[in-house]
Amino acid sequence: MTDFFPFLATASFDLSWFTSPEAWVALLTLTVMEIVLGIDNIVFISILVDKLPVAERPRARFLGLAFAMVTRILLLLSISWVMQLKNPLVTVLAHDISGKDLILILGGLFLLWKSTKELHHKIEGQEEEAHSTGKAKAALGAILFQIALLDIVFSLDSVITAVGMVDQVSIMILAVMIAVGFMMIFAGSVSDFISRHPTVKVLALSFLLLIGTTLIAEGFHVHFEKGFVYFAMAFSVFVEMLNVRMKNKAQKKRQEAEPEQLGE
Repeated sequence: MTDFFPFLATASFDLSWFTSPEAWVALLTLTVMEIVLGIDNIVFISILVDKLPVAERPRARFLGLAFAMVTRILLLLSISWVMQLKNPLVTVLAHDISGKDLILILGGLFLLWKSTKELHHKIEGQEEEAHSTGKAKAALGAILFQIALLDIVFSLDSVITAVGMVDQVSIMILAVMIAVGFMMIFAGSVSDFISRHPTVKVLALSFLLLIGTTLIAEGFHVHFEKGFVYFAMAFSVFVEMLNVRMKNKAQKKRQEAEPEQLGE
């Protein structure tokens, strides 16, 4: 077993940390970190499952997040192998590219391709046309395959961050399970909200472009301060929420004015 999961050979699974206040603080901090890092995953899953029939979307979201949890736990148990991914493989443009860098670059390119394609469909109006003809009803298996591929990319940073913060593997796994459970509760609401508001979907796709770019940059050792990236995303969401609220108020006023006009 330890041949496949080297971390098991040195990992401590005892639960003595239950009596340690520092361990509980670490669990809380790591759980919040996992949720923050999982936002990218929720946005990507929400956009992909929107192509499925309505009845299949909850199942696809559940399976997608379940894949994310299993992927992170397996990577945690194989952390010795994950850390070896930092060893240089090739040199490109005077930069040593490791296995981790290669995964980040390929994942970033996939996100750029996917989000650009979805933006093209959304802006050009092909998405609505495809839905009306039934062409956009993608297969559940194909959607889950794409989710699984990106789960690996999104999980790498999450796992390496977890190892840097906590020594106990049981704390890491518990934090991942709590974070994914939290995301499962709210993923449906996030997905439905994105689906109902076209401008929010465009904003979410723009986030994926930003994330894809940062992944490629990280792969070439150009580091972005994550705080600035998340601040830009949060501010964009704040502005978009104001726009949505103003739009809803204007629509409500129009609906209230229509009966009065009919009465005249």
